[in-house]
Amino acid sequence: MGAVDLLMVGLVVAFGLCGVLLPGVPGSWLVWAAVLWWALTDPRPLAWAVLVGATAVLLLSLAVRLALPSRRLREADAEGRLMVCAGCGAFAGFVLIPVVGAVPGFLGGLYAAERRRLGRHGDAVTAVRAAMRAGGWSVLTELSACLLITGAWLGAVFAG
Repeated sequence: MGAVDLLMVGLVVAFGLCGVLLPGVPGSWLVWAAVLWWALTDPRPLAWAVLVGATAVLLLSLAVRLALPSRRLREADAEGRLMVCAGCGAFAGFVLIPVVGAVPGFLGGLYAAERRRLGRHGDAVTAVRAAMRAGGWSVLTELSACLLITGAWLGAVFAG
């Protein structure tokens, strides 16, 4: 696979990661489709192993999200800026503490955005709890799965 093709796959993965935070965009499926595209054009067995792992992670996250309450963040008036801060926090946490850092990063980004908006610690904590009950766990599950798939893909790309 050439550099241009890898760049295109990377752009689709990045759009999928952003799509997790945007309503109506199938972010996790875009990330999986990009890995599928890469695996179909890369002849190494590692590519197929990453695709199988990505499929398993995606199906597991879908099962977890189906088991969670079916509320939506839009019903709780979650702002786009709030989701961007939470997503950036999850990404930073994932980079600083691989895999498990996405959870405290997501919650920290959500708290920082609410603290900035509301001003008081107690109000921000209450708002974070409300947002997580209103569907934040579903978004966090999908984002964590996509970050895990992206990390595996990047590892395989740099390993070859």
